[in-house]
Amino acid sequence: MSKQTESLQNTFLVAMPNMPDPRFKHSVTYICEHNQDGAMGLVINQPTNLTVGELLDQIDIENNKMASNSSVAVMSGGPVHTDRGFVLHSSKPGYSSSSAISSEIMITTSKDVLHELTSYDAPDNFLITLGYAGWDPGQLEQELFENTWLTVPADPDIIFNTPAHLRWQKAIESLGIDINKLSLYSGHA
Repeated sequence: MSKQTESLQNTFLVAMPNMPDPRFKHSVTYICEHNQDGAMGLVINQPTNLTVGELLDQIDIENNKMASNSSVAVMSGGPVHTDRGFVLHSSKPGYSSSSAISSEIMITTSKDVLHELTSYDAPDNFLITLGYAGWDPGQLEQELFENTWLTVPADPDIIFNTPAHLRWQKAIESLGIDINKLSLYSGHA
């Protein structure tokens, strides 16, 4: 990343309609880290067939099947390390194993947080992904130059309160763009 390039941490990458990689078609990726070493993000709108309760059972974490959080879908966070889980959650004091991405969003891979997801101690909002999206140094900048992605300010409401199937549309609309008029083709001035 050049000195002139700003970090896209805490930004959405919204796939353009002409996205060449089918794994990211109509995806919204929340950028957790972006620096000279590359970028890492979590796709937030591709649900798996796995629920939070089922995931917790698979990794032997006791959970309350009656809690509404138990039936929340786990997202496919991207094609890298699909066996690793990540939890995005609303800020909560006392979560020393979580890292703040913004004043409203934290991330963790710690099992400590997983133990609380179906309890009264759960963060107000959370999203679990399996896997992540990663970019080598300069790769994301090249994809942005090629108009593969729109960059959109991250909105916790889209992450935590918008149904997964509407997140792509809502992220684009947050820019004031009518998705029906979003061109399949783009050029450079």
